[in-house]
Amino acid sequence: MKFKRYDLIIIGGGPVGMALSIALRHSGLSVLILEARSSPEKKEDPRPLAFSYGSRLILQRLGIWESLPDVTPITTIHISNRGGFGRTVLTAGEVNVPALGYVVIHHDVFRAMHKRLGGCGVDYLTEAQVQQVESDTEEGRIKFQHNGKTRQATADLLVLADGGRLTRHIEGVTQHAHDYHQWAVVTGIETSLPQCGVAYERFAAEGPIALLPLGRYFSLVWTVSPSMAQEILSLDDSEFLACLHKQFGDRLGKFIGASKRSGFPLSLKYVTPVTARRIVLIGNAAQTLHPVAGQGFNLGLRDAWELAGEIISTPSDVGSPMILKKYRDKRQIDSGAGRVFTDSLVKLFSNDDFLLQSIRGMGLSALDCLPPAKRFVAKRMMFGARG
Repeated sequence: MKFKRYDLIIIGGGPVGMALSIALRHSGLSVLILEARSSPEKKEDPRPLAFSYGSRLILQRLGIWESLPDVTPITTIHISNRGGFGRTVLTAGEVNVPALGYVVIHHDVFRAMHKRLGGCGVDYLTEAQVQQVESDTEEGRIKFQHNGKTRQATADLLVLADGGRLTRHIEGVTQHAHDYHQWAVVTGIETSLPQCGVAYERFAAEGPIALLPLGRYFSLVWTVSPSMAQEILSLDDSEFLACLHKQFGDRLGKFIGASKRSGFPLSLKYVTPVTARRIVLIGNAAQTLHPVAGQGFNLGLRDAWELAGEIISTPSDVGSPMILKKYRDKRQIDSGAGRVFTDSLVKLFSNDDFLLQSIRGMGLSALDCLPPAKRFVAKRMMFGARG
């Protein structure tokens, strides 16, 4: 393949990077996407992705939603506090939407987007490892490895959607990080009672336990300390299910089966600012959040949608300071609010302080009794700070 100058180079060909390029499909701009992993047809990623209703609307506009093979709606979110009173139930009917959110398998989203990308005239390279990123007031430049050779390309705008691996190379951008000293243990769970569209978020001293409906069963995201994570990962299935039941309770009957477990450390990472000369960071490159409340991917999808809108509004110079400033200002409230919201939930609920436990219980009970407040929370979870 002969490389040339592009209008836009997207580093990171995951769902957020592909969403941006699909949103630009009628713009007439030349786009190159570089993905470090192999082709999506060869990659099996069973992780669940939780979409908000707002993200569904974006995916419908991109022509993706209808092609997703298996989508499980979340019609109710049940929030409770282990070891204390108080709970809140949010329902789709209260905010007049068909579902508050949806759960989809990651590789199904990846493949559906990749297929849609085929008709967009985008150059998409897999197994392309970007090694160097530079920019000045005129252009952005990259070097990358592909098929054993070092390649180069330039563009009016470089978009980093790679998860943050290249952030240290960007002059003028600072990455902030906070280690939660927690791990997430994820697996599929089979229960004796069938799922009926309810997602559970149960807060415990070690961290939240989330059970998301997925097909006939549930997807578990269990936040615990690093030492407890290693202990949980070493248990056999029967011991693991007994441990989970002890922490979660019997609201879903018995836990009767589990798929392969995996775990990963949790931290908060974000950059300031999200733009530099001829460079913009979106998705996990701009912010990586705690999985509580499932805001991370939805925030990244809104990044892509908003950036596409700014580029389309002024296509003559897609990397101009004016476009980047407008995008940065527009996303500042939403990304900042999402970061503060998830970080505050972790700090408020992930402890066994008796006073805070009482305050949490009273807060959940009060929220459940105030329909306008519940609608406010539900809309912010579905559409972000500008909801």
